[in-house]
Amino acid sequence: MNRYINREKRDLALRETPLGLELRENSFKPRHIFECGQCFNFNYEEDGSYTAVFLGKIINLLEKEDHVLIRNVDRETFYEIFYDYFDLGVDYEKIKKEVSIDTTLERATDYGYGIRILNQELFETVISFIISANNQIPRIKKAVRIISERYGTYIGDFMGRSYYSFPDAQVLKDARPEDLREYARVGFRDKRIVDASQMIYDGALDFDWDSLSTLEIRKKLIELPGVGPKVADCILLFAFHRRETFPVDVWIKRVMETLFIKKEVPKKEVESYARAYFKDLAGYAQQYLFYYGREEKIGK
Repeated sequence: MNRYINREKRDLALRETPLGLELRENSFKPRHIFECGQCFNFNYEEDGSYTAVFLGKIINLLEKEDHVLIRNVDRETFYEIFYDYFDLGVDYEKIKKEVSIDTTLERATDYGYGIRILNQELFETVISFIISANNQIPRIKKAVRIISERYGTYIGDFMGRSYYSFPDAQVLKDARPEDLREYARVGFRDKRIVDASQMIYDGALDFDWDSLSTLEIRKKLIELPGVGPKVADCILLFAFHRRETFPVDVWIKRVMETLFIKKEVPKKEVESYARAYFKDLAGYAQQYLFYYGREEKIGK
């Protein structure tokens, strides 16, 4: 169990206005949350806001001078669905203090001070990160959008754009791989998406994950087509709330080698170093370092 979680939902500084909900919350900045590589089902709007889809709901967040304006959801829906999605039961001010164990982490947490790790829906997270393998974020986002439009359910329109829910395993298992390749441009991942959907529909992930260790869940995830160690770690971090997990991609490898290890090493060594150094805060450290490193092009 994550020792930073407040199991009872706390009262937020959340005020209802004619324009939407005004949220005043430290460690909550939409740009940091959506641009740190953890999710792909969102759009950046012309007014600087972010529109995201989660569990069939459309939410829009616009940063103002002293608050975040939340549009298209009411107070009840925000608490029911988006409180957990944005990890609002976790004290990120405390985490930033504890994760800032050296000057590098202090810079990274200051840089991405508004990051919160999203708690995402399991199936969508699995498929999204299968698509992410050896891929770029704009292409991943486009693939997720097209899959939602072709196989999901229409939710509604917002700011001139139509939104659809991400399909479930029962639907996506029957998709034709060639259609996924042609329309969603997922390339070699086409059959893996269909086969993983079939396995999940058949119960591959139907287990009491609270009773399993992170390593045990990781082994089960790697049995899915298209899920290797890095993708499994992303699923663990973003869908299973295993915050001790440290996914290693190209960016985080460069950052760790440049700022910590001081030489080029295999990915497994980066992961081992991070687990030993950051311990149960490794997942939080990964997000701060990923955002800091990618935005500042560290090691490139």
